[in-house]
Amino acid sequence: MKRILTLVVIAPLSVLALSCKKAPPPAAAPAPKTAAVPGAAPAGTAAGTPAVIKPMPAQIPAVLARVNGEAIERWEFDNALKRIEARAGGPVPAEKRDEVLRSVLDQLVAYHLLAQESRARKLAIGDQDVEARLGEIRRSFPNEDAFKQGIAAQGLTVDQLRVQTRTSLEVAKVIDDEVTSKVAVADADVTTFYQQNLERFKQGDSVHASHILIGLPQDATPVQKAEAKAKAQAALKQVRGGADFSIVAKAQSEDPGSAQNGGDLGFFPKGQMAPAFEEAAFKLKAGAVSPIVETPFGFHLIKVHERRGPRTAPLVEVSGQIKDFLTQGQREQKLEQFVEQVKTKSKVEILV
Repeated sequence: MKRILTLVVIAPLSVLALSCKKAPPPAAAPAPKTAAVPGAAPAGTAAGTPAVIKPMPAQIPAVLARVNGEAIERWEFDNALKRIEARAGGPVPAEKRDEVLRSVLDQLVAYHLLAQESRARKLAIGDQDVEARLGEIRRSFPNEDAFKQGIAAQGLTVDQLRVQTRTSLEVAKVIDDEVTSKVAVADADVTTFYQQNLERFKQGDSVHASHILIGLPQDATPVQKAEAKAKAQAALKQVRGGADFSIVAKAQSEDPGSAQNGGDLGFFPKGQMAPAFEEAAFKLKAGAVSPIVETPFGFHLIKVHERRGPRTAPLVEVSGQIKDFLTQGQREQKLEQFVEQVKTKSKVEILV
């Protein structure tokens, strides 16, 4: 369920990757061409033939590259790959191994280049900043043992996490200074994009719904499943007994993306949610609450607020989404240019 599932990454994500993450294009039509992610493997040559990708060795060495003499070590490469596989929900397919691993290495090269540039500009990151960020990560775990087990599962030690955290903050600082501060999208750009892409904003039938999720792990035991269903039944009893749905959602829903908003998912069309969730939501009348609905994510209670027929979304409704999309396109382009600029004055040695 695209709107419900939220992946939590325990180690600091690459700020480079976060800064390059493309905002979803408005509506479902193909996105306009934007700048490539710095360091990403090329899709092909100008003639459209596939680019030749150098094979990666079966055994990854202790040092994969050097950036101005600074080593890119296997532990950080392995950790970056683990995060990619976690987000993808599985290991890299064998036929994509060379392409994905080369792209990871290129991203790490760009990451080191930006961290070094941050230090060269004396954009200071104090020890207190690093420890504050580590504290945030620690507090996302129930206790210290769970924290250590969690980072160990990512192939990290506490010291390596500290190094990674400092580097992330350095990269974030230079990106803010050199890229983000120079990105600007005018209202006229938003209007022009909307007028030139009206097909993107055509919508079919949609519903505005909220939900309460009692989550289940993928490998839930019968006991876990029974306990979760009992919690969902108790929440349903509260709602049908007159309790405010949004208040129950804030207190009990285990969907981190919507619970704080009272379970509100906004409007969504068919094809966006898990099939069982969608089927139940589109059968409900406005104001009605569903019985318990089971999906791979757990047990849901669904409340429909409003139903809406096919239409073209008005500019006032989608302007924020368009602005985010155009802003991200600018950011990608400026970041790519900045990385290339830094690379021209650097020595990069790829050792694999």
